[in-house]
Amino acid sequence: MYGGDEVSAIVLDLGSHTCKAGYAGEDAPKAVFPSVVGSIDQMEVETETENNSGPAVDPKSNSKSLDSDKAKGKRKLYVGSQALGYRRDHMEVLSPIKDGVIVDWEAVEGIWDHAFRECLLVDPKEHPMLLAEPSSNTQQQRERTAELMFEKYKVPALFLAKNAVLTSFASGRATSLVVDSGGGSTTVAPVHDGYVLQKAVASSPIGGEFLTDCLTKSLESKGMTIKPRYSFKRKETRPGEFQVVDVDFPNTTESYKLYSQRVVASDIKECVCRAPDTPYDESAYSNIPTTSYELPDGQTIEIGADRFKIPDILFNPSLAQTIPGVENYAEIAPLRGLPQMVIESINKCDVDIRRELFSSILLAGGTASMQQLKERLEKDLLEESPQAARVKVLASGNSTERRFSVWIGGSILASLGSFQQMWFSKAEYEEHGASYVQRKCP
Repeated sequence: MYGGDEVSAIVLDLGSHTCKAGYAGEDAPKAVFPSVVGSIDQMEVETETENNSGPAVDPKSNSKSLDSDKAKGKRKLYVGSQALGYRRDHMEVLSPIKDGVIVDWEAVEGIWDHAFRECLLVDPKEHPMLLAEPSSNTQQQRERTAELMFEKYKVPALFLAKNAVLTSFASGRATSLVVDSGGGSTTVAPVHDGYVLQKAVASSPIGGEFLTDCLTKSLESKGMTIKPRYSFKRKETRPGEFQVVDVDFPNTTESYKLYSQRVVASDIKECVCRAPDTPYDESAYSNIPTTSYELPDGQTIEIGADRFKIPDILFNPSLAQTIPGVENYAEIAPLRGLPQMVIESINKCDVDIRRELFSSILLAGGTASMQQLKERLEKDLLEESPQAARVKVLASGNSTERRFSVWIGGSILASLGSFQQMWFSKAEYEEHGASYVQRKCP
């Protein structure tokens, strides 16, 4: 129906940290950008300019303020790493996704618009859409997605596929246990014959962003501050010699400052952190050799035990409480580590498939790309799993494939000839309404 060479489907994976978009049949997404948006409340800015400039307003800004006057409380959204990298007065950085659930649909529309119009340069009317969704997505969320896609973007066809199923397909399996550790959370979901077993899904709010925050707090407690990129400039005093000058922008919001710090901290984490081979122990790691990292402002910091301590929070969440500034997270205490979540999830499944799940545990997501994570998880599971189980943790050696496994699974699925009759078409939407999405995309 939508196959053939003329039109290829578009695959969209809106994660808690980044949004991935591209064409079905390709091996990597064309566009990858942050899934947070910068937002400026137009009313706020308008009063500022009126106060400053008095009656003299140039025609350009006048037309803008008229527009914003029409829509009271209208906000302007900035999407994409380039737009977010540019500091603006009063710009708040908002995440439209909280605990895997979309809480700000206007921002999501902004992200989709950016993906179609700025990145892929396509007209959504001409392409079927395959969207990845979290395993725990509610019916209400799915219907709202279908409504938006058909009513606003007027897509010819749509399919909603579960993240875990797509990861499983990306590795060529129909049955597996998917451990997806992304920016906002970590989810363990068993997939059997291409369907997620909902009753056995386990999740934890510890993801890459939480680890980045822990690293920032830990470095700050040792007197190392991460300066956001916008807060200084480098002046050349003599050829080849630079002096860092602090720049003060009083109207920068706290959320933008945090976002800019996170960009740097997350790069530190990706460069130097690796999962320890054995559970982290303060005394054993106290005299470990340090690794140096050069911050954007030119100062070099030395990172020691934190390289191992931060990743170990995935295995032992209570470690986070030993970091100054993180102790007040009350919800950390009852959380389980990765091995416990895996075993708990498998034990909730049918006895007949447990063996198969133990032997095909798939790692996916950006946080799962951390060095030595696969080896450590396999080692811990071997110690805690039943004797008869053959534990095998599988992860692609290519970190691109690991980070984008959900998108790649979608790309494979949407380009299969046998999949073409599975689409939820516009005609079916017009006949049955949005609730039909539950039947077409189980």
